[in-house]
Amino acid sequence: MAATLPEYFFRVRENGAFVFRVDTENPQRRIDMDQIAAINIRNGEIKPHGGRALSDQDLAAIKSWMADRRAVLAARDIDDIKRAVDHLNLTAHWAQTKATDEQLEAVTDDLLLTMHDLRSVLVRKKADRLIKGQKDD
Repeated sequence: MAATLPEYFFRVRENGAFVFRVDTENPQRRIDMDQIAAINIRNGEIKPHGGRALSDQDLAAIKSWMADRRAVLAARDIDDIKRAVDHLNLTAHWAQTKATDEQLEAVTDDLLLTMHDLRSVLVRKKADRLIKGQKDD
């Protein structure tokens, strides 16, 4: 098993990760994980842990992980939005076919304000893209 372990382990946290070097080359043949850095995915900051200097190999592995992580998070964002569209469709079906007057009364104002806000943002962003597209031509 130890031969197949990666050289680095990234413990994900809300805005980045802690980076550990994985070591199996010890007399006890146990897995040791030595924290070497903390990274912030939002601003790209890489902070070495404990005053150590990171090697070029460490930095390359960290930067590669950060790029991969950003791609995963971006894909999740789109998936979340697509799920929200599904939920809106399910909500419309529920409102039309199953909701009681009391249930509708409990959610209608919140839904209408939320959808109005979303529509305003989407229309403004769409107009901005159209104007930008015209300027680029």
